[in-house]
Amino acid sequence: MTGAWDWLTTGANWSGASGVWARLLEHLWYTMLALAVAIVIAMPIGAAIGHTGRATGLVSGLANALRALPTLGLLILLALWGLSTFKGDIALLGPAITVLVILAIPPILSNTYAGIAAVDPAARDAAIGMGMTGREVLAKVELPVAMPLIMSGIRSAFLQVVATATIAAVVSLGGLGRYVIDGYNQQDYSKMVAGALLVAVLAIVGDRILALIGYFMISPGLTGRKVRARATTADMVVAIRQEGGSTVLEPANQAGARS
Repeated sequence: MTGAWDWLTTGANWSGASGVWARLLEHLWYTMLALAVAIVIAMPIGAAIGHTGRATGLVSGLANALRALPTLGLLILLALWGLSTFKGDIALLGPAITVLVILAIPPILSNTYAGIAAVDPAARDAAIGMGMTGREVLAKVELPVAMPLIMSGIRSAFLQVVATATIAAVVSLGGLGRYVIDGYNQQDYSKMVAGALLVAVLAIVGDRILALIGYFMISPGLTGRKVRARATTADMVVAIRQEGGSTVLEPANQAGARS
């Protein structure tokens, strides 16, 4: 550990094309690109299945199948195919991002489906009673209510991707994994440990940032925090009370105070 600390506190290791800052940006680029692509693919599928209740077996089947794929073997296979098919950076970057996307899809897909499927049927009925269409119910009620579980899936995917992005160095790409691979080849164990520590710190900091983003994305009526903004549609359909034979919708915090 002393050697790793010496390596991390050496200014020369932080500058230049192979310095920590450059490798950190590369690692973040791989991670965020893969995470964004996975969200675009997995969230609509999970939301559609959770909303309609159709093809529910697809979620568990697809998620389990993707989790079972050997990450390193798949990367090498796709890299060999990429080198024989494409030229330039895309020949290696494409396979690496593809593997990371495959790794990120299962938790996002599963949590999106589970979050929407678990929405209280009374909330859906209330939204429909307000004249909302199916798409409006999904966008304004189900997704906001399911957001805590969805964000949990995104955070889980981020942690898996940011840790696994180190294998990009196996196919001569950059990122923090470069220190682990090069350190092993050079028998420079201080560099290896330093690279592993940097990945761990990045994972922890990134997870905390996503948790903070999720805190402000989740509807105030679901978290119980007080805001001055007007209640969202999700807040309005959480609590339903009957008065004079008619249904009255109100924010959950007001309903709780009344009870």
